[in-house]
Amino acid sequence: MVEVKVVEDSVNSVGNRLTTFQLRYWRAIHAEFMTHRMFSRNASSSRAIPVATIMKQVREAPASPVHWGANQPGMQADAELSPIGIVVAKTVWSQAANSAADFAEQLAKLGVHKQIANRLMEPFQYISVVVSATEWNNFYELRIHKDAQPEIQELAREMKKAQDASTPKKLKCGEWHLPYVTQEERSTLDVYTQQQISTARCARVSYLKHDGATPSIEEDKKLYERLVGGRPLHASPCEHQAKAMDDAFSYRNFRGWSPFRISVEALIKSKLK
Repeated sequence: MVEVKVVEDSVNSVGNRLTTFQLRYWRAIHAEFMTHRMFSRNASSSRAIPVATIMKQVREAPASPVHWGANQPGMQADAELSPIGIVVAKTVWSQAANSAADFAEQLAKLGVHKQIANRLMEPFQYISVVVSATEWNNFYELRIHKDAQPEIQELAREMKKAQDASTPKKLKCGEWHLPYVTQEERSTLDVYTQQQISTARCARVSYLKHDGATPSIEEDKKLYERLVGGRPLHASPCEHQAKAMDDAFSYRNFRGWSPFRISVEALIKSKLK
């Protein structure tokens, strides 16, 4: 099961469209998703989420294949198992998920950190991802294809469907694409504060904190400072905010949009001189 939401959708004066998605999909296909270099991404980490939270998800609703392909030579599985075979395979998968959760629980009780214990459950986990890009055609062509793994086919189809149904906002040169910033915040906060809170929320892949609580503006700003104010620099969440340009040139991996990260890195460099 995948979840796809268009968080922010903008187009500049010359027609370059920048779309930001929030996604939830089977962690097993994340490595394939990461091969697309034109994407700016941030994702939930097994190192950050409590073991108990992941154990609950793995035991109650483990991530699993959408197509139970029968074994054959090559990378693709064309035909599925028989109906009875699928039922048995799903049962075995569920047993494996519960077993992984049991062993992770034992490690947690021994005092092992979640960055280790949670790894045992990754084959049965979902991952939450925020992704922004101006170039989508290659991804759709490769992944909405019979040779792609069925689970990433499903993800790509749902993303294209959501993007096709979305109407991008037209932004003038100098205006900002700011995921997770509400309309009220846009009318009451200065642009730099909006950039800060958008960065923090992209880092969390959500408006909310991991415990489901709504952060204050000050909490978002503190997270932003931890990301870009310390060393080493954690600047990837600054790539989703971008300024509309009046051309179709490439600004790093965006066409016609200049990522906030460029400004952040320039400011840091000037302070170090």
